[in-house]
Amino acid sequence: MSAAPGALAAYRPALRPRVLLSDPLLDGAATVHLIKDAETGSSFKVGPKEHFLIARMDGERSLAEIGEEYAGEYGRLLGDAHWKRLLGLLGAKGLLAAGTDASPGPSTAPPPGATVSPGAPVAAASMGSSAAGPGSPAAVPPGAAASGRATASGPPAPAAPVPEKRTLLRGSLPLVADADATTARLHRAVGFLLAPAVLAPLLALTLAMEAVVLVHAGELLLAVRGLLANPVLLTGTAVLLWVSTALHELAHGVVARHHGGRVSEIGLRWRLPAVIMYCTVDDYLYFGTRRHRIATAAAGAVMNLIFLLPFCALWLFAPLDDATHEAFAALLLLGSVQALVMLVPLPPLDGYRIASQLAGATGLAASTGVYLRLALRRSPEAAGYPRRARIAYPAYAGATALVLACALAAAVAGVHHLLTA
Repeated sequence: MSAAPGALAAYRPALRPRVLLSDPLLDGAATVHLIKDAETGSSFKVGPKEHFLIARMDGERSLAEIGEEYAGEYGRLLGDAHWKRLLGLLGAKGLLAAGTDASPGPSTAPPPGATVSPGAPVAAASMGSSAAGPGSPAAVPPGAAASGRATASGPPAPAAPVPEKRTLLRGSLPLVADADATTARLHRAVGFLLAPAVLAPLLALTLAMEAVVLVHAGELLLAVRGLLANPVLLTGTAVLLWVSTALHELAHGVVARHHGGRVSEIGLRWRLPAVIMYCTVDDYLYFGTRRHRIATAAAGAVMNLIFLLPFCALWLFAPLDDATHEAFAALLLLGSVQALVMLVPLPPLDGYRIASQLAGATGLAASTGVYLRLALRRSPEAAGYPRRARIAYPAYAGATALVLACALAAAVAGVHHLLTA
C-alpha cells in the first residue's frame, strides 16, 4: 500500500497563512501542540502525530510525500480514510487554503462518534470545541494525544466571544482603534532599546539598583511608613506606580511586536477601586523560539525596574529636600516589590508564564497538582508520565514553594523591622 493511495496521493494541501502551530508542550501526561486560527482567535490542541502531518501541509508536498515521511517516522502507512478524516476536520475548521493544485475530492468530517484505530493520526476532537473561546485551547480528551485515539466530529464554527458587560464597578474600555498599528509605532520609536548593546547595560543597571535596594531595605521601608503621613507625596507616588503599570503592559506589546507577534487590544480595565491598563498580545505561544516567548513575558517586570532607574539616581546623587528624598526612597521599594511580585510563578502572573515556558508545558499548575497527588499516593499512573514531566512538575512545585517561602520571610522581616525600628 502506498503512503497515500488513490486520488488523494497528488493532492497538495496548504494551511491558510494565519494558521499558527506551537512547539510541543506537556499537558498532563500527554504531549500536545497548540494550533490557532489567528483570524478567528480559536485555538485547540492536537497530538504529535497530527502535528507531524499538519505542519507539512505547505502546498509544496503532496499527501504521498507527507505520507512517506510519516511512515519513515512512525512506521505506519496511511490510507485514504485517514487522510479524509484529517482533511475533513481541517476543512470544517476553515484551516485549509483554497486554490491548491489538486482537490481531495469529497471530504467530509466523519460522523459523530467515529474513532480512529490506535496509531492512526487524526485531528483531536477538541479541534472542534469552541467552548474554550478565542485564545484558550480546547481540551484534548484524556489520552487522545498520546495514543492517537480521538473522537472525530465535525463541529460548528466557533462562536464570537461575548463582550464583557461594562458597569460602573467593573468593565474594560479599548483606548485605540488599531492596537497593532499603535504598537508598531511604539516599536519604531523605542525598539532601539531592545538592541543587545543598549539592553545589556540597562539590565546591568537594574541589577545594581536592586542590590542597592536590598542593602538599604530597612531605610526604604521606614520611608514607606513616613510616606503614608504625607498625602501629597503619597498621591504622587501612587500616580508614578500607575504609570509604571501602564508601561509594563505596553512593554509586553512592544517586545511581542519585536518578535513578530500581534497586539489585538490596548485599553483600561477596572475592578473598582483598581483601574489598570491592559495590552492583549495574540500569538504569544506561537513565537518561533522559547527565548522570545520568555522575553515577552518578562518584558513588563523589566520595564517596571527600568522605570525606577532615574529615580534611583536622583535618590542616590541629587541634593533633594528630606521629604522628596524620602518619597523617592519609598518609590524605589514599592516599585521593586511591584516588579518582583509579577515574577512570582503563580497564575496569572508573568512569572507563571515564564515558568510554563521553561517547563515547556501548558496548564502547568493544574498538571503539577494532578501529578503530585498521583505520586504521593504512589499511583501507577504517575510512572506513566514521560520523564520530562516527572522532572518538570516537581521542579515547578519546589521552585514555587521556595519563592513563596522567601516572600514570606521577607514580609516577616519587614514587619519586624517596622515594629522594632
